[in-house]
Amino acid sequence: MASGRAQVRARLAVPRCYVGEARFEKGLAAFAHRDGIEVVHRSFELDPNRTPRETTPVIDMIAKKYGRTREEAQAMEEHVASTAHAEGLEHRTEGREHGNTFDIHRLLHLAKARGLQDELLTRAYRLNFAEERSIFDPDVPAAAADSAVH
Repeated sequence: MASGRAQVRARLAVPRCYVGEARFEKGLAAFAHRDGIEVVHRSFELDPNRTPRETTPVIDMIAKKYGRTREEAQAMEEHVASTAHAEGLEHRTEGREHGNTFDIHRLLHLAKARGLQDELLTRAYRLNFAEERSIFDPDVPAAAADSAVH
């Protein structure tokens, strides 16, 4: 039987990671030796110089970061959304925020200690990309963590 460790960086505000995580899980589920694989999620904090509750609309962040117009940034976001939809994931392109991910990563480490990291990671991706709730509002991830426990 094969055994090994797969390390995955959790970038909770990056849509390609949202899609990549879904693809990874599908592939892993189809792997004959899945039981011999330990998946280790590594935190990757985004915008560490930003204060924890300071956010920017995603489209504005993309435009600034990549030197694009708002229309080009919107088109980029819509392209990623179509990729997500092709994987069966919901992805909204309006109303999302971008900010520092330190607090949600702290919760993920706590969840790991309790054996609930995968569930909370999936929930955090869903909150950020599919639902009209912000992972940058401290009450939202805390409620998600509470629901993972109960």
